[in-house]
Amino acid sequence: MKLGKVLVIASLLAVVAPMRTVAQEASLDTLLNFVRDLSNSRFEGRQAGSDEYMYAADYVISALQRFGVKPYKGEWAQYFETEYNKIENCTFNSYVNPQNRQVYVLGRDFCCAGMTGRGYADAQVVFCGYGIDAPAFNEYEKIDAKGKIVMVLSGTPNFLPSTITDKYLQLRDKARAAQAHGACALVVVNMSPTCQPYEVQGSVYSGDLPHLATFPIIQPTRQCGEILLKDELMSLQDAVQKIQQTQEPQSFHLRKKFEIDVNARYHPAALTANVIGIYEGSDSKMSDEYVVVGANLDGVGMQGTTCLFPGADDNASGVAALLEMARMLQQSPDQPSRSVLFVLFSAGEQQHLGSQIFVSNFTPLKGIEAFVNVSSVGCGDSIAVLGNKRYPKLWGTARKVDTTYCTNDVVTGYKTMPKGDAVAFDHVGIPSINITCFKGHRHAHVPSDIVENIDRRFIVKATQLLFETVLDLSFGEYQGRSNASRRVRFDK
Repeated sequence: MKLGKVLVIASLLAVVAPMRTVAQEASLDTLLNFVRDLSNSRFEGRQAGSDEYMYAADYVISALQRFGVKPYKGEWAQYFETEYNKIENCTFNSYVNPQNRQVYVLGRDFCCAGMTGRGYADAQVVFCGYGIDAPAFNEYEKIDAKGKIVMVLSGTPNFLPSTITDKYLQLRDKARAAQAHGACALVVVNMSPTCQPYEVQGSVYSGDLPHLATFPIIQPTRQCGEILLKDELMSLQDAVQKIQQTQEPQSFHLRKKFEIDVNARYHPAALTANVIGIYEGSDSKMSDEYVVVGANLDGVGMQGTTCLFPGADDNASGVAALLEMARMLQQSPDQPSRSVLFVLFSAGEQQHLGSQIFVSNFTPLKGIEAFVNVSSVGCGDSIAVLGNKRYPKLWGTARKVDTTYCTNDVVTGYKTMPKGDAVAFDHVGIPSINITCFKGHRHAHVPSDIVENIDRRFIVKATQLLFETVLDLSFGEYQGRSNASRRVRFDK
């Protein structure tokens, strides 16, 4: 892939969309093959900044080329830099007697924070609730954490105001508080309701810089957390309940010691890239108007040799839908009048950095009539189209398509805003919607996010909806440019 700047010339004319019938149907076999390939261990979870992500990008480019998509302005890649942490290995055990250690397995009992520091710690442990160090709620006040490993819960208590809790939402926030009190490592028990107590849950984004280069941060499962607090002053459940009931800190020293050894290589500015391709419109007067369809290609990666986050639903399913849509578009008797731009975003797991980079460099933005994002369409109980609160006209196009061609699979009755990668487009006034699934986070960022857990019905229906919606938007009846005047500056 070659480095290229993204430039667009805008020209917008409206035509009336013709009536049509469904001539192309999404192929389940093709979709599952894409998901299976992209979630394969050879791509190691597709973390932005890794070589494996670039291999996945090459795979996507090859597929787009087969389906008649061309590199935009002669270049497939829009390169940019992002922080990247290669976690090569981590060991973790607990003990009272050094001769009788409880050894925990990376990928089964715990994982590392995406941006953990490297380092070794063998020390006494203190439990400090949610790791909050604030005048109104100080969980370090009666604890000596110097030289010790601090153990805390993920998240924040619901009885404290956001003016306090917002400062302790991310793992680096909690780690800085522990480090300020002289701790040598942080253990954060995953209390997230979006995964099972026995599942590790990975992440990439760990909070704002600076990086804590020599401060290890690991994340045991809730089940592992219960083992860690067994035979201590309070069990995990008791500690959580007592904090909630008393609304006071419940910090205490453990009898156990923990031993942690993290081997990680941190890159503050690793190279990654968005993939950008164009399927040119058939109408010469409208070919420089764009319908953009996007999906984030990156995932949360792999740690060591035993902890893989395959990312089948999140978001190989969305990428598969985008690629299958390209195949359907190539074979459709109805060809788009406007050009369709395919964008695979990198660093979606890092505050959607790739979509911000794209929007910040794609000029003029008035050439974009609409943005349709597709994400996590392989798990849930129904199809969701988000964005009707901000862009009812665009949402109505998708709803009309669903009613006409896709047998009413979209759940209605919700007032929603664009989310994920669509936020960057929304911020500059480009009408945007997200195609996803309701209640679709069962396997988010966990090792069980594999192709076998993809819901066959919903991935086909969502892909059909994506294709029909984008094709409808491309005919020219829909006009979105009147909304595309607002501009904002993104914080880098």
